[in-house]
Amino acid sequence: MTEDTEATLPRPPVVVIRHARRQDLPQLNDMIKALSAHHGDASAMTPETLERDLFGALPWITALVADGGEGLIGYAILVPLYRADEGKRGMDLHHLFVRDGQRGNGIGQHLVARARDIAVQSGCDYLSVGAATGNVAAHRFYEHMDFVPRPVTGMRYIQRLS
Repeated sequence: MTEDTEATLPRPPVVVIRHARRQDLPQLNDMIKALSAHHGDASAMTPETLERDLFGALPWITALVADGGEGLIGYAILVPLYRADEGKRGMDLHHLFVRDGQRGNGIGQHLVARARDIAVQSGCDYLSVGAATGNVAAHRFYEHMDFVPRPVTGMRYIQRLS
């Protein structure tokens, strides 16, 4: 190659972390189903349920998406928390997902950073996240992102309302 010849190298796609939009619901739903399948769970999520919970009269969750320009390649879902005994607000990073083939490119780190920003802007004192006991890769990732492990104590019960 001479000085006059330019090499055209492929550029990595620009990824934008942003709030989910209504038009994202089908892709977001697909990624939620993919995360559920990864954990061996079935997903009952639908785009209609996501629309209700993100954009309805009483928004229940916040969803961030990683937009690769030609489609969504990751997402994070945030849910408010409260510790009444401490008088502290928190935000739970309920889901964090990056599509196969995109992991290891920093997308998860960017989603966590944006989730942290939203928690701070919401007046939260902490951001929490859970990972399955055997998911060592997730444990390492979260610890690398400055999350501190906290033991889970006791049982959690549910009562169906419908």
